Amino acid sequence: MKLSSIYGLTFDQLVAWLAEKGYKKSRALQVWDWLYRKRVASFAEMTDVKEDCLATLNEHFAIHTLNEHTRQESADGTMKFLFKLSDGNLIETVLMRHKFGLSVCVTTQVGCNIGCSFCASGLLAKSRDLSAAEIVEQIMKVQFHLDAMGKAERVSHIVVMGIGEPFDNFVNMVDFIRVVKDQKGLDIAARHITVSTSGLAGKIKEFADSDLKVNLAISLHAPTNELRTRIMKINKAIPIETLMEAIEYYLEKTNRRITLEYILLKDVNDGREHALQLAELIGHIRQLANVNLIPYNPVDEHSQYQRSERESVRAFYDTLKKQGISCSVRLEHGTDIDAACGQLRSKQIKQSTGDNVVAG
Repeated sequence: MKLSSIYGLTFDQLVAWLAEKGYKKSRALQVWDWLYRKRVASFAEMTDVKEDCLATLNEHFAIHTLNEHTRQESADGTMKFLFKLSDGNLIETVLMRHKFGLSVCVTTQVGCNIGCSFCASGLLAKSRDLSAAEIVEQIMKVQFHLDAMGKAERVSHIVVMGIGEPFDNFVNMVDFIRVVKDQKGLDIAARHITVSTSGLAGKIKEFADSDLKVNLAISLHAPTNELRTRIMKINKAIPIETLMEAIEYYLEKTNRRITLEYILLKDVNDGREHALQLAELIGHIRQLANVNLIPYNPVDEHSQYQRSERESVRAFYDTLKKQGISCSVRLEHGTDIDAACGQLRSKQIKQSTGDNVVAG
């Protein structure tokens, strides 16, 4: 029987689980410290935890369940990890170096069913959700790698923007956030954690009610229903009007700024008219919204899309700014490796099976 990883327990869940076994909260504090501050690789290394407790933990949990399958490193220091799960599935995790710290982008699902027509993540349909433990362990694996480098570096920021739709795996995603932001452990500040969604309106409202105090990014990518439906099939089920109503609920409930992600596709959504339509759509929330313009990373399987010209990106940016819309252009990372999310995983699966991968 394969044991689940102990990383899947929030601190409160660990306290409750150990209490059922007859152990006090102080024991949970010890275990938590060993896991996330001292970062041990086995329960046997928890030298001040009594043997009977260690035996109980060993009987019910593993620590590590992910194995590194492939790693790519860019000239700019970006690292893309391909991890193999205990069931043989592959997932991607990315470490990015910024002036403000080290950021890790995590995956929440094996594959994706959202079906954005430009995205490499959806080339393989979703087969299952990741457990909270499997999401946490992505952070831990990267941190173990940093520890081994001996430079006293630590993961300081997290973006939940990897393969999959985080809000389609809501409970596990929330437990993951509670683990990584716990001040007794990794202590990653809530303001340094960003979750991205393609626009599941009901979950956006639930997220607002959860009071996690982390950042929210919405993958918008188009200013009209006709255009958004063409490039994001989720818009058929959740049109822009419904999405905007959920965004307005979030802003009113939390009073927190949001990011609107807008990937620029040459001659598709990058014209001046699109920028003006976008400004009109979000003008009433401009005080709490920032548009993040994203240069497109071409994907062989989506050859109908090309990267926007630099002049088009600049014109789009300038048009938004003139309309009073806060916006920025995302800095690129890992352009000399498989930069697009899901690209490395798709490539590895094609190589191992010898089959063509088609969108799910």
